[in-house]
Amino acid sequence: MKGRRKAAQSLVILGCLILAAGAGLHLAAAYPRVSAEVAASNLNAGLQSALRAVFLMIGWDWIVIAIVVLIAAFSETKLRKPVVVFLGAALLVQAAVMLRLIGWFLGTDMILTAGLLTLCGGLLFERPALLP
Repeated sequence: MKGRRKAAQSLVILGCLILAAGAGLHLAAAYPRVSAEVAASNLNAGLQSALRAVFLMIGWDWIVIAIVVLIAAFSETKLRKPVVVFLGAALLVQAAVMLRLIGWFLGTDMILTAGLLTLCGGLLFERPALLP
């Protein structure tokens, strides 16, 4: 039991580290470049602002997902497994959308890997016994 929990937590930690790295790359490397390219484009100001906002929000969302998954993974609650599995699956959906719209690149690989690790870790968790 304890070994299974440790394995699950290890997979979740690794998934969250990859997700946080993806968010960091997105915010630190991609955002400034995209922002400059968008500013130089002929898109109207509203679309330029929207695209910059989307880049910032997705990086922030990945950080929030990683934090929530880590909190859930290290909490002894009935909701630990469903929360971690749901968020792992949500990352896989994001990876699928990214793959469909953008194609294969480092970011897609990172989100796909983070989602798979998180989902597998979540599936390894056992539901705690109901308290009396």
